[in-house]
Amino acid sequence: MVLSPTPFSLLCAVLLCLPLAIVFTIITPTSTSTSSSAGDSLSSVVPASSNPKNTTGATFRIENKVKNSSLEKTIPRPSIINVNHTNMTPKHNITTNIINTTTQSPPPQPPPEDDADDEELFRLASRVSSKPLPNSAPKRLAFLFLTTSPLPFAPLWELFFNETARPLNQTAPYASSPPPSLFNVYIHADPSFNYSPPFTGIFSGKVIPSSKPTRRFSPSLIAAARRLLAHALLDDSSNYMFALLSASCIPLHSFHFTYETLIHSRKSFIEILKNEIYTYSRWVARGEHVMLPEVPLDHFRIGSQFFVLTRKHARVVVRDRRLWGKFKLPCVRWDTCYPEENYFPTLLSMRDLGGCVPATLTHVDWKGRHDGHPRTYVGSEVGPELIMTLRSDKIRYGDDRTNGSDLARKERMYPFLFARKFAPDSLQPLMSIANDIIFKD
Repeated sequence: MVLSPTPFSLLCAVLLCLPLAIVFTIITPTSTSTSSSAGDSLSSVVPASSNPKNTTGATFRIENKVKNSSLEKTIPRPSIINVNHTNMTPKHNITTNIINTTTQSPPPQPPPEDDADDEELFRLASRVSSKPLPNSAPKRLAFLFLTTSPLPFAPLWELFFNETARPLNQTAPYASSPPPSLFNVYIHADPSFNYSPPFTGIFSGKVIPSSKPTRRFSPSLIAAARRLLAHALLDDSSNYMFALLSASCIPLHSFHFTYETLIHSRKSFIEILKNEIYTYSRWVARGEHVMLPEVPLDHFRIGSQFFVLTRKHARVVVRDRRLWGKFKLPCVRWDTCYPEENYFPTLLSMRDLGGCVPATLTHVDWKGRHDGHPRTYVGSEVGPELIMTLRSDKIRYGDDRTNGSDLARKERMYPFLFARKFAPDSLQPLMSIANDIIFKD
């Protein structure tokens, strides 16, 4: 016999199910979210047009900054859920990243920085004169290449450096012996990589013997640049300006133009940016308050890792122990860990800001990039128009105590001297316009 449900029994059933329905309604999201790919970095997505000035300097990554929240204290690399903040004004309408802690491990890192075998190198380099010697010798430019690969643009750089074999305003080489060299080359080549073809020509025998493995998201890139500076200081007392370059960099002007621009400057060229919206997340990348007391948050700076330093400032870098002791600590948040873009601008901002032009002379395009890598120019894009565009682009100037002075206005006339990032297939198109475009000023 089948019993029909009475009104009372139906009411009881409804009352029993009601709490479950309420709970389900509360925990169900009211909007859909999209999970990022495994390779995405923890960064807010900002339309390129909202900050067009962030195209020539430090990495255009905007890490989400929420002070005193669990987001800043999360240690594993998170995956990202993008949620649009519709309650913001259009100018500040950005996509905020929400932490999902069920994520992948950070990339493999080199061992923690061990300064023991570098200490003697830095000790000796810190004792050299801060002025080029002897006074009668021509000042030289030191070109410091930091690489993990063969130099794909070595033939272009050979043409660039070979200009020193002829005087200004003369196209033919010297008939007799060439003048004294006006440059030196130094290479930090990660020994864990295979360099085939090997370094030849001007680059032959230029790899510094203390080269060590380097990786992103670690202090190893800072250490490599410090070793390059130390070797260049010790190798030639007439080295006056020290330009840090990567394997993907190219010159934008002739050697003579580059030499005349740099050798008459009494200041370093290094991008120094303050009050960037992602400063806090980088400052706490090693842990909350770890940078204190040596590096207070209001002294923490950001800038491009590619700089040109005076001999005086190169010596400041190799002598430093205080700030390096903090920046060499491993990060606990590698998604906001870019120490090579923080150490040098922070150090020189704290030690001698007045001695710096707060800008990089290496052009790079971060417009519309959110993956931690700048735009890479491929062979099909290379031509006279591209070179002229890169040359004429305006430099972004950062932290400058002389803002508004006549001196500051004069300093803002400097051009870009180098550019990155170029793909290896750009070599032939670049060589075809080298003499008529790139080296013709």
